[in-house]
Amino acid sequence: MPLALLALAIGAFGIGTTEFVIMGVLPEVAAGFGVSIPTAGWLVSGYALGVVLGAPVLTVLGTRVSRKKMLMFLMGLFIVGNALSAAAPVFGIMLIGRVIASLAHGAFFGIGSVVAANLVAPARKASAISLMFMGLTVANIVGVPLGTYIGQAAGWRVTFVVVAALGVVGLLGVARLVPDEGRPESADVRAEFAAFRNVQVWLAMAMTVLGYGGVFAAVTYITPMMTEVAGYSAGAVTWLLVLFGTGMFLGNLLGGRFADRALMPMLCTALGALSLTLLLFTATAHHKVLAAITLTLVGALGFATVPPLQKWVLDQASAAPTLASAANIGAFNLGNALAAWLGGVVISAGLGYTAPNWVGALLSGSALLLAFLAAFLNRRTRQAGSAATGTGRPPSAARATAVTARR
Repeated sequence: MPLALLALAIGAFGIGTTEFVIMGVLPEVAAGFGVSIPTAGWLVSGYALGVVLGAPVLTVLGTRVSRKKMLMFLMGLFIVGNALSAAAPVFGIMLIGRVIASLAHGAFFGIGSVVAANLVAPARKASAISLMFMGLTVANIVGVPLGTYIGQAAGWRVTFVVVAALGVVGLLGVARLVPDEGRPESADVRAEFAAFRNVQVWLAMAMTVLGYGGVFAAVTYITPMMTEVAGYSAGAVTWLLVLFGTGMFLGNLLGGRFADRALMPMLCTALGALSLTLLLFTATAHHKVLAAITLTLVGALGFATVPPLQKWVLDQASAAPTLASAANIGAFNLGNALAAWLGGVVISAGLGYTAPNWVGALLSGSALLLAFLAAFLNRRTRQAGSAATGTGRPPSAARATAVTARR
């Protein structure tokens, strides 16, 4: 594994910790500011919306500098946001801190995905992307449970001080290990936006919004669900988050490996299984053991969709992948914001803490339908290209044969 992938994983670990740790300390934060749980859920939605905004804006601005320098700047922004969250005197200031930290998220993973893919052979691109995202999944095994424990034992403000320190480590890792490749090959902003003329890019982002949003519909309110419905103690939430993180870690690795072999079949299988699992979570949440098993499966199936979705976007926007890649990371968090809001709506309506699971199942099921549509359109495009060349192969293959024949 190139050491640069390790550096990217370190940065991803810090970002993953701050994204998910809020769910483990949500009751403590709500009590500290004197707001309700659904109101505190805006710290999840606000972060997600910040990612959606920051991903395209900062990526476009970053086309004027090297990818390494941009990654370093993003980690600095991450540090500032978390430090502000730790010191926030009122809820509104903490929300601003969360948004500032989130601005770095989408661009970091978007630019990092391109860097990771460029470090390996074409047949290993999805696996390389999954290795970068491994930092985020490890954060859910180590960083988030530890941050939750610290928040419950020493106060949630200490948690965010530690997260800011993780950002410092990530910054140093990027500075030391990531090679300076110069400015992106496609520094023309118009060329980057041209990628969005491809309907497959939009379909991929819609699948991302709905598919991964299904995970967040349930997980945003996992603490009250596990304590109020399943009957776990508040202290047990730490270990439940370890299980969720372990599922994410395994799902991410398997998703990357199988996406390199059969991308769309892997994606459809994961989305279908995720929708069914979230549906079952409504019932299994009432039983301690079954709830823990289902939570692990939700993490595994949800993150098994990440490498294939990100790889699909890179493939469809291969001429100018940086902005499209970052925008897809924004789509993940748009789904998070939508799902967190919808989960709060059904809870506030009095439908109970398991109601968000129904929302998640519907979102993931909708993503599966879009995956079928994307596969159909891709197959039809390939068949049309083969018929046009009269070779039975896509146009690119026909052109390669023609070039060889002329030599």
